[in-house]
Amino acid sequence: MSLEFKETNQRPFPLPASPWIMKQRWDNMLFLHWPVPANLLASHIPADFSLDLFQGRAWISIVPFWARHTRLRGLPRFPFYHSYLELNVRTYMTYNGVPGIYFFSLGANKWPVVLGAKTASFLPYYHANMNMSVQNKTVHFQSKRIQFGNMAERFQASYSPSSPIFTLKEGSLDWWLLERYCFWVQKGSHVFRGDIHHNRWRVTEAACVIHDQTLPSFLPHHVFSEKPLAHFSYQKNVFTWPLKKER
Repeated sequence: MSLEFKETNQRPFPLPASPWIMKQRWDNMLFLHWPVPANLLASHIPADFSLDLFQGRAWISIVPFWARHTRLRGLPRFPFYHSYLELNVRTYMTYNGVPGIYFFSLGANKWPVVLGAKTASFLPYYHANMNMSVQNKTVHFQSKRIQFGNMAERFQASYSPSSPIFTLKEGSLDWWLLERYCFWVQKGSHVFRGDIHHNRWRVTEAACVIHDQTLPSFLPHHVFSEKPLAHFSYQKNVFTWPLKKER
């Protein structure tokens, strides 16, 4: 058994009984989290889902990272497309009492990745121009997506670790935000669950300067006026299972 599968006590539910289908590594990962009034988010998730709240508040997160070494089970890495940049906007919800993640959007910088992911997962992937560089331990990330004529969705930030690496305390807000092991997606009248696994999060606090941010555009700008809670992860090996139809 690999080291990743020896650490499962952090999961809120057991590992899937079926074999995983995809493995990849997430590098230079930033988590930016903002509290949001639940009524502002509730209308943007499917009616069958319930917002998950921490001490009465909903949260939204922006997560840029570098996905690497992507491969399907039993196969080598994807030629040319095993490595790509990604930018996710997500919130936290439950379905039938099971906690998970709901993605408002997932950007990637390679068209074949976008098309393959949309087909396999029904998730709202889109293509964007992205760049990541690292200078003196500071990660510089930028993303720009042109849509609706001249309107652009942009995100640009510089970030770096700002504390020693630590594990999360069960029951804390950090734990609630990060230790999530499935996502939910609805397609038509059907609900699907996507399971993932990795060892427990070992993160640092993050120092972050946001240079430009126009996403998510469906929320008023004042939601992002306060300083976000920020975490940084150097790298994380992640296993993914095929979607499971729940309804």
